[in-house]
Amino acid sequence: MRALLSVSDKTGIVDFAKQLVDLGFEIISTGGTKRILQENGIDAIDISEITKFPECFGGRVKTLNPYVHGGILYRSGIDDEEAEKLGITRIDLVAVNLYPFKETIERTDDFDEIIENIDIGGPTMVRSAAKNFKDVLIVTDPEDYDTVVNALKEKKDTYEFRRDLMIKAYEHTAAYDSMIANYMNERFNGGFGNKRFIVGNRVFNTRYGENPHQRGALYEFEDFYKVLNIIKGEPSFNNLTDINGAVKIAVSLGEGAISIIKHANPCGAAKKDDLVTTWQKALECDPISAYGGVVAVNGVVTKELAEEINKIFVEVLIAGTITDEAVKVFEKKKRIKLFDLRKPKLEIPGDVWDFKHIEGGFVFQDADVVTEDEVAEAKCVTKVCVEDKKDLEMAWKIAALTKSNCVVFVKDSQMVAIGMGMTSRVDATRCAVEKAKSLGLDITGSSLASEAFFPFRDSVDYAAEVGVKAIIQPGGSIRDDEVIEAADEAGIAMYFTGKRHFLH
Repeated sequence: MRALLSVSDKTGIVDFAKQLVDLGFEIISTGGTKRILQENGIDAIDISEITKFPECFGGRVKTLNPYVHGGILYRSGIDDEEAEKLGITRIDLVAVNLYPFKETIERTDDFDEIIENIDIGGPTMVRSAAKNFKDVLIVTDPEDYDTVVNALKEKKDTYEFRRDLMIKAYEHTAAYDSMIANYMNERFNGGFGNKRFIVGNRVFNTRYGENPHQRGALYEFEDFYKVLNIIKGEPSFNNLTDINGAVKIAVSLGEGAISIIKHANPCGAAKKDDLVTTWQKALECDPISAYGGVVAVNGVVTKELAEEINKIFVEVLIAGTITDEAVKVFEKKKRIKLFDLRKPKLEIPGDVWDFKHIEGGFVFQDADVVTEDEVAEAKCVTKVCVEDKKDLEMAWKIAALTKSNCVVFVKDSQMVAIGMGMTSRVDATRCAVEKAKSLGLDITGSSLASEAFFPFRDSVDYAAEVGVKAIIQPGGSIRDDEVIEAADEAGIAMYFTGKRHFLH
């Protein structure tokens, strides 16, 4: 039996090779892989002895040879006679992983070096071995080495086992080629080429999708969700989408912030001097909706904070860290789910691209972000301005992460009212105010953010009635002059950012 080992990621390759030798395999290898094997006392045949041709063009050509691919591709019981006639000997196992293209583009912008780190022979061998998986074991993941060795030792390298390795191999080459194509389009076509590839690694299956009759799973682009520490409970499909919304708001507001999400919509947010007070103020905005909601704490959940949160039922709590003492507080709550990142605060990957499924395809775009200077450099367009924009900034960031049409009222670093997902902006404003009134919240002196411009002055007039002191919006309406006039009449400060943040 012969095994061809040619890997860029050398993790575990020496031990794998030793165990293959013990199982009776003859090792064929290339370049750096051969060198590390020989340094560790493992005999390895150089690939040029198989190809009967030296490596050439700086290593660009070494395995693209019929003695290699014939050895991988010939079918037992079908091609034996032809293989013998041609002097081709079977290769029974191929262990290959590919040139570090991702690491290269992260390290350098030198296009010549990037080109040289596009693997050609590796993907070709992987695809050949995967095509002939009935006769050849194809191994592309170092984490599978022990599994493969055990299967060989126990004679369990079944058709199904080989088939699963084949699928993984094609996933490996597909992801690799997708990464290269995406990179080239990002470099030369602004990211919008004729094709766009979205590749994710499955982290786990969810019990079901949005509803019990749908299947679901979590996939990740890199390895962000591997740091998700599942302390208690199983995250569902809906939990994950709500966690995403809650964490994005909490992170955008900064360390020490807390956000509450219910059915993908924010129903509470605050950032005070301590987390207990922050929780209390976040909850005030809509304690009814917060029941059974998702809470994101951008910091550490202590026993004291846990006892406060535990006074109501929340379905999910995610934080930078949830202490052991805090976990014990929730022990008797069977339905609560607890997750943290084992870090002092929450983090997000900060994806630069965004996409949304539509029937028959998807729409793709740059990710929307609120830049740090949007509020700081917003233009005051009214006679009255404010010195402290802290509440305006908080309202603006929440509005950018809330379903349009939306308005957000913030007072003293606490969200006190919100209207979202409405078909008119004045309806969003009225709903927000009425909800705040019903809860006895005083919104006099609050700051108001609208993620898009006010098409009419009616929302501003209504905001004036309830005592709003400042408004931030993109501007850009044909009736901007009327809207500004309404603000001036009411003595409201109004700022234009020049940037819209629709979220549909």
